Amino acid sequence: MEPTATVSDKDPNQVAKMFDSIAPNYDLANDLMTFGMDRVWRRAVRQALRLRPDEDVLDLAAGTGTSSADLATTGARVVGGDISTGMLAVARKAHPELEFIEADATNLDLPDNSFDAVTISFGLRNVNDTQAALKEMLRVTKPGGRIVICEFSQPPFKPFALTYRWYLKNVLGRLAGLVQSNDSAYDYLAESILAWPDQAELSQLMYEAGWSQVGFRNLTGGIVALHRAVKPVENN
Repeated sequence: MEPTATVSDKDPNQVAKMFDSIAPNYDLANDLMTFGMDRVWRRAVRQALRLRPDEDVLDLAAGTGTSSADLATTGARVVGGDISTGMLAVARKAHPELEFIEADATNLDLPDNSFDAVTISFGLRNVNDTQAALKEMLRVTKPGGRIVICEFSQPPFKPFALTYRWYLKNVLGRLAGLVQSNDSAYDYLAESILAWPDQAELSQLMYEAGWSQVGFRNLTGGIVALHRAVKPVENN
């Protein structure tokens, strides 16, 4: 039986095994299920980070390395981290010029104040302790550094939100099944999106974790939200 995870516990080992099982065709499935919008969202993350060539950025939930490679086009030094060894194997093969590390977002084996920026795309909702992850990302970010979180969210326009929920429950898994043998993993992913906090709730969690200047903007009608914040200088 293929490994699965549950939204209620998000056990890190089960989440890692689930992503291991879908790693080979992950990018193809993403393109199919988002109708190519994942490329637009990656570009939005890169633009929001405003990276300079002399900066270091940590890309968590890096998956197959597609997001890390996109960030590297800025000239910044990129470290991609992921909990799934299967995903990392694909990333290292596809992008041997980049550095990838096994990384649990709630317990990063990285020094304090070591990155100018940190980002995580479509991975925070799969972490079993959101607040611990936000605090760890704060810890490894330099004072004055920034974070960009790109995550599925809740469309504010109710008729669109209802259509989107129907898509998640009835279409997402079927599309994934066209290219993935473990389509049950996408049932979990749909459930995790529906259970995820809305934009205001995530913003509050970021404030509570110690981030400042928290703001967000909706992408694609609120299907995705881009959250941005800064590490206060006094946290040095």
